[in-house]
Amino acid sequence: MQLNAPFVKETRFGDWFLKTNMWKVRVLDRALNDLLKLLGNHQRRYTNILDVGCGFGYSFEALSKRFHPDLIIGLDADPAIIERAGKAAKHCSSNVQLHAANAANTHLESASFDMVFCHQTFHHIVEQEAAMAEFFRVLKPGGVLLFAESTKRYIYTPQIRYLFRHPMHVQKTAEEYIDIIRHAGFDLPESRISLPFLWWSRPDCGMFEFFGFPVPKKREETLVNAVAFKPLN
Repeated sequence: MQLNAPFVKETRFGDWFLKTNMWKVRVLDRALNDLLKLLGNHQRRYTNILDVGCGFGYSFEALSKRFHPDLIIGLDADPAIIERAGKAAKHCSSNVQLHAANAANTHLESASFDMVFCHQTFHHIVEQEAAMAEFFRVLKPGGVLLFAESTKRYIYTPQIRYLFRHPMHVQKTAEEYIDIIRHAGFDLPESRISLPFLWWSRPDCGMFEFFGFPVPKKREETLVNAVAFKPLN
């Protein structure tokens, strides 16, 4: 694994899992629904959306039906983006354009997007601070970042280390991801942060709860969802 690589490519198992119904329903839709709650009265039509780390493009239609954009730019560092996400782009009800680039250097125009969507992508990125600064740059003033991510606690579990591939040296806690977002200049109050402790993200995969043990109140968080705005001024 190259420590200076812009991102770490997923395993074959990981690519297979990203095509499953569990990914679409339990991970993608669950995160988007939580982010919608955090958006609150800011829910509206977002004309131009940047989908960072779009993978196979299953997020395109999910974003389209919720925000009705004129354009979605699907960005991925994998050069095979057209092969991977082309079918989903073609069948999306919104116009989708695919763009192969590193999240830390997108080559996209400044202040050109109303929304940046970054779902389960950031932990694959090596230059995380630079990528967050890029999200801030390409958003219009008043634009929104929808951020949903797995934390170090989850990525370091044995099953995830065995089945998937990540740049382990850059993994962060929930608090550290929140700090990166705020440090980039985003407005992110506590009221727009969610820390879901979903069964599939726990080291025991929810078995303790299945056998009647309570979910621990004191814990290291496994997931963080956040809705952050670029200030108008």
